[in-house]
Amino acid sequence: MDLASPRYNRPKLSRIVENVAPYGVDIFISGMEGASDVALLRENGISTVVNCAVNLDFNYVTEPAVEANQSQIGHGAGAIRYYKLGLIDGPGNPETMMLAGYYLLQGAFSQILPERPSYPRRERGNVLVNCRGGRSRSVTLVALFLHHAMPEMFPTLDIALDHVRTRRQLRPDEWFEAPKPMLIASARKASEWISRIDAETGGGKLA
Repeated sequence: MDLASPRYNRPKLSRIVENVAPYGVDIFISGMEGASDVALLRENGISTVVNCAVNLDFNYVTEPAVEANQSQIGHGAGAIRYYKLGLIDGPGNPETMMLAGYYLLQGAFSQILPERPSYPRRERGNVLVNCRGGRSRSVTLVALFLHHAMPEMFPTLDIALDHVRTRRQLRPDEWFEAPKPMLIASARKASEWISRIDAETGGGKLA
């Protein structure tokens, strides 16, 4: 049985925390199947997707400015606001990539787009973080984010990790590799940096 399969004892989407403070929206995790189901995303009020996987991409374009052809890749406005962080599910990531992912996810929650035609997806709904299976890269990043965004509820990274694993319905017998240990180690290092940056800057959070 393939434990990495998104079909293995997990829903397509998992709501991890409701009403993430101070943003007032929910955070979800999924694998590729949930992130690619636009109807399901809309049913759950998800307006924003943060894709953690370097080996997985999505085409959400619904209003192409240029149609795809043999010489040019199509591009244009999409049904979903889409952010990409290209993490490897294992060794090979620079330590700073997890730190970058934290601030990317913070931006996905707090960024306020201008009211101009070139920014058609301005709604601020729920946020989905995904990777291929929704069990390692996305779990690590969401745990790191929750630990720092909601420290009263998640005072340590380990408490945040256990909460995310449980809400994502990861089996206890796969926790040793879900998330991958080197990703957790990277999150611990990123957490130290975030604490130092917050102490020096006051956090820089936007409601």
